[in-house]
Formats: sequence, C-alpha cells, structure tokens
Amino acid sequence: MAEKQRWPRWLYEVGEDPDYRFSFASERTFLAWIRTALALLAAGIAMDSFNLSLPDRVQEILAAVLVVSGMLCALSSVVRWARAERAMRLGQPLPPTRMTIAVAGIVAIVSASVLIVWV
Repeated sequence: MAEKQRWPRWLYEVGEDPDYRFSFASERTFLAWIRTALALLAAGIAMDSFNLSLPDRVQEILAAVLVVSGMLCALSSVVRWARAERAMRLGQPLPPTRMTIAVAGIVAIVSASVLIVWV
C-alpha cells in the first residue's frame, strides 16, 4: 500500500522528520496561540455586547480591534507553526516571532483605552 502524502507538501517534502516530541511541542504552542485568538475574539464580542459606559463609537472600535486581532493571531499562528516545523525539518534555527509583542501591545492599548475613557 502506498504511503499517504502529508499536507502541506511544501512543508513535509523537505528535510527529515524531527524528533516527534519537538513536533508535538510545536503543535502545543500553535494551540496556545489559537486559544489566545479565541480569547481575543470573545473579548471583542463581549466588548460590543455589554454596556461599559463608553461612547458607542469607542466601544465599537475597541471591539473591532479585538476581533481583527483574534483573526490575525489565528492566521499568523498557522504560519508560525509551519515555519517552525520546516526549520526543524531542515535543522535550521527556529524563526523569530513578533506575535507576542503585537498581541501584548494590542491588549495594552485596548486596556489603556478602556481605562482612560471609563475612569
């Protein structure tokens, strides 16, 4: 029986399979970023759903920032996982990430905006 092709091919057709523990660790990191994306999405929905005594336009903008951030976090987590997996397969250093700084910055800006307008 022929071996099934793994997808995405551009990732799995290069290099050698790394130790499976590293691949599982990379997948756990990916899932952590997905949880972060879901939390940002939920925060955006909550921001739009509840009356926080903020001006409506400000509340809508902050909600949109959180929802878009969740979407971008989810998309970039896939890219980050694939880049890390490919680097491990090729024996290269893991690629850097800017996601942590971006997510922390967005949460800090939204939090500061709520505090400034709310207080």
